[in-house]
Amino acid sequence: MSSVTEQAPDHVQPLSPLVRRVLAANPSPFTFTGTQTYVVGKGEVAVIDPGPDLSAHIDAILAATAGERVTAILCTHTHRDHSPGAAPLKAATGAEVIGCAPLSLDDDGPRADAAFDTGYAPDRVLADGERVSGPGWTLEAVATPGHTSNHLCFALAEERALFSGDHVMGWSTTVVSPPDGDMAAYMASLDRLMARADHLYYPAHGEPIAEPQRWVRGLIGHRRQREGQILRLLGEDVGLIPEMVARMYSGIDPRLHPAAGRSVLAHLIDLEARARVARDNDRWRLAA
Repeated sequence: MSSVTEQAPDHVQPLSPLVRRVLAANPSPFTFTGTQTYVVGKGEVAVIDPGPDLSAHIDAILAATAGERVTAILCTHTHRDHSPGAAPLKAATGAEVIGCAPLSLDDDGPRADAAFDTGYAPDRVLADGERVSGPGWTLEAVATPGHTSNHLCFALAEERALFSGDHVMGWSTTVVSPPDGDMAAYMASLDRLMARADHLYYPAHGEPIAEPQRWVRGLIGHRRQREGQILRLLGEDVGLIPEMVARMYSGIDPRLHPAAGRSVLAHLIDLEARARVARDNDRWRLAA
């Protein structure tokens, strides 16, 4: 299996008998090497996360499926590095856009790539457990709110694999940015994935994950560690989010600090709901 860091943008890369990958040319500090679009099946195929509306990327998906029929276009969520390609791909193939519900909110977070896709218009929304199938493949929707409230993963039954979108990535932890991002929901969704028996994850960013339960266990532990750090800092009267980020994320790219601040805020909102912390305007403190 070729590393995504070795894959040229807009070239198709076979990953398994049923799965091919096309990498969009939208690398950034938030998308790693870019958004990964997946083609599932042979002959009659599904496309998962068609990515940004870049003509070269849409052309690459069409080239990767030349001679085949695209029967479904599935989106894990509606951040604009994932779903805008659905409309031009539908226009070119006639396939239905299926998957997550539409969601468009004002996002006061720092990630320009994470703004919502206001043009996303699915033909059919999949509820948790609903399936889409073709010759030799079946994709089941797995509701995983947290990164966004409308986030879905898609389980490929024939390979016991899961297309994990941005809920579980292969290169970094996931940003959970309020108001739509919800840390309690994110953690519950991780617990849900832990209970599944998938053998492999195909994330939208980063490498395939070959030991997914171990990886997810690590993500849960990481979030619990961050929560503990926040509580310790509040105990030291460090109550402003920028101050917390400077202490907690001193070793990462400073361009990621604003995004880290959003996840800190998500943790604080979760702790507030559990009566562990309280706030006075922008300053947070331990609850009395």
